[in-house]
Amino acid sequence: MQSKIKWIWMLLLAATFASCKKTDYFIGGSTHNPKFNGTTYEYLKTNPLFDTLVLLIDKTGLKDEVNAAGTFFAPTDYAIQNYVKKVVQVRKQLEANDENLKFEFGELDFPKYKDSLRAYLFPQRIERAALTKEGQYYTSKDGEKRHITLWDDPSGAYINDGLTLIPQYIYFTKVIGTLDPLINDDVPTEERDKRVVVQTSGVITNNGVVHVLANYHNFTFVELN
Repeated sequence: MQSKIKWIWMLLLAATFASCKKTDYFIGGSTHNPKFNGTTYEYLKTNPLFDTLVLLIDKTGLKDEVNAAGTFFAPTDYAIQNYVKKVVQVRKQLEANDENLKFEFGELDFPKYKDSLRAYLFPQRIERAALTKEGQYYTSKDGEKRHITLWDDPSGAYINDGLTLIPQYIYFTKVIGTLDPLINDDVPTEERDKRVVVQTSGVITNNGVVHVLANYHNFTFVELN
């Protein structure tokens, strides 16, 4: 079911390409000037989609590291709340044997999440134009490798939309074992890569590049088992 939800999200993304050129960038389904005249942190601060992310950056003391990074694959507020409610809260409910227990973002032990946030920061600029279908491993600021690639839309939805160019998406992947194919439904769940699509690519700030991860993502890639 989870994979079906993700593909539905990707089909919605594909629809935004119907009247846009290859060099356009997308935010909320509309074209957008990719250049932001300010720092990466300032860009996040001006966008309500990142209110919780900015709080996390502030509480972990990583503002300077965010601004020093060449690339930030930014999780949205939804991704952080997915983690808080679907992972942390559920775990605490099980530990307490209380399904009514509530856990909020402000209760997190923030110092423990420095490396969790660094997993989305990269020293070099990773720009869309340099990415390929084969992809490449990049080492994030927490020392782990992520596989980043650019794939054609696998759904085929664009065929009936009158598009002259096949939509392409950036994928940000935590590899589990060996690298999976794009459609990995045949891979056992416990061995399946943790892959998330970029919903907005190539925002250029004064000190780096920001790619925005899809809202369905769980911050830290952890899901409740």
